[in-house]
Amino acid sequence: MKSELIVDVQPTEVSIALVEDSRLVSLQKESRNLSYAVGDIYLAKVKKLMPGLNAAFVNVGYEKDAFLHYLDLGSQFSSYSSFLKQMLDDKKRLPSLPKSKLLPDIDKHGSITDVLTPGQELMVQIVKEPISSKGPRLTTEISFTGRYMVLIPFCDKISISQKIKSTEEKLRLRQLIESIKPKNFGVIVRTSAEGKRVAELNHELKTLLKCWDDAVAKAQKVEAPSLIFEEESRIVGVLRDIFSPSFENIFVNDTDICNQISKYVNLIAPERQEIVQLYDKDEPIFDHFNITRQIKSSFGKIVSFKSGAYIIIEHTEALHVIDVNSGNRAKASNDQESNALEVNLRAADEIARQLRLRDMGGIIVIDFIDMNKSEHRQALYDHMREIMANDRARHNILPLSKFGLMQITRQRVRPALDITTTEACPSCYGKGEVQPSLLFTDTLKEKINYLLSTLKVSDFIVYVHPFVDAYLKKGLISMYTRWRWSMGRRFRIMPDQSLAYLQYRILDKQRNEIDLKEEKDMNSSSKAKSKAKNQQEE
Repeated sequence: MKSELIVDVQPTEVSIALVEDSRLVSLQKESRNLSYAVGDIYLAKVKKLMPGLNAAFVNVGYEKDAFLHYLDLGSQFSSYSSFLKQMLDDKKRLPSLPKSKLLPDIDKHGSITDVLTPGQELMVQIVKEPISSKGPRLTTEISFTGRYMVLIPFCDKISISQKIKSTEEKLRLRQLIESIKPKNFGVIVRTSAEGKRVAELNHELKTLLKCWDDAVAKAQKVEAPSLIFEEESRIVGVLRDIFSPSFENIFVNDTDICNQISKYVNLIAPERQEIVQLYDKDEPIFDHFNITRQIKSSFGKIVSFKSGAYIIIEHTEALHVIDVNSGNRAKASNDQESNALEVNLRAADEIARQLRLRDMGGIIVIDFIDMNKSEHRQALYDHMREIMANDRARHNILPLSKFGLMQITRQRVRPALDITTTEACPSCYGKGEVQPSLLFTDTLKEKINYLLSTLKVSDFIVYVHPFVDAYLKKGLISMYTRWRWSMGRRFRIMPDQSLAYLQYRILDKQRNEIDLKEEKDMNSSSKAKSKAKNQQEE
């Protein structure tokens, strides 16, 4: 299986597409100005205690207060609280955790009012991003995640990933970590550490320890609520969780991000550094690798798959509902039971892909086509478990109920990715009336002339819908050719599949978007034309 990562860097967000055999299987979008992300650490202040919920609302600077449950305080909260008090009371001296003494664990059946007070300052970590109307969810069990291990302060325990099957390897890793980790720090050894040398593990451990020291040092200097630790790059943070040495290529369309990713890959897999490649063509990167088309066909309420069958996906606050329909199948067999099994198996493949693609979490209820034979129902259940085995998110699948419903729970850490595939009309903005589409080319020509003659901009690219691009370039002496003859070869027109029919966008030679407001543009260009006309008459 050929796996590739395609990274599309835009001014406001970064999209990372995982492609297997040219088929889109995962899409992640990260806002470049996102305020909260899983793993970020804040110095926050307790705002309100809720004894009924055995939880507290904590101010981390978000419009909605964050939620901290008693069970998320962690068993080592006494040690954590003592260290934090020492750190905040003496701002001139940085306390040393390895020299501190760990206190007994708190009672797991205790009350939030016994350990927290309103106004108390805490170091908290985001474990769930804000979802819908809810604020972030927090923990005081601070952890720092690396490629090979997770570092946990106020703990002396070493845990080894259960996916490492070799007893000898588990013993080797445990002894190795015990020899290099400082006191009062726990370590979870991840699957990727299997077979790694002590130098690689020791280097990452020192890096994670420095992150802890930097976070503590910053917490002493700031006022709550304040961010005290975040990933060096959100893109690298996302890549760390999905990266695999089996990737054949990683294409990135931004030089800085490409260098960051190349540096990261060189750190964890030096022999694979050449897989990171800079994409510098003018054609949008997602168009070049056929990602845009797959996004438009894979998101939305109705998703079709093989032989005319399709699924309908509905989202609510509490759960996701998926309905399977056979549609007008071209090769439907005469046996209804076999036909239902075949459609359900193919639907299961698509549903497993959709769960990863949209990052759907919480409760998912699937209404498969009814099947009478118990062996067919069992075959569908087994097939769903098999294809979901590669899903990194924790999940649980229940067998089909007597109503033919399958229930799946899937870990929800961030909001489900919901991409609107319907296109807003760029001409009427929902009013229902548009200017004649035939005159769109006249408007476009006027815009280009305005940029060249009035604003003195050159070497820019105008991106338009592929249909418009084809219309402008049709024929031996096309409209596009005539424009370049009359106005000079200081601009180009390129297709962009992400645009609506009469939409366009313009990028200058530094790849920055030129924002032309409709009325202002038209007025300015009309004034410029009138002024030029008056000068000619004079």
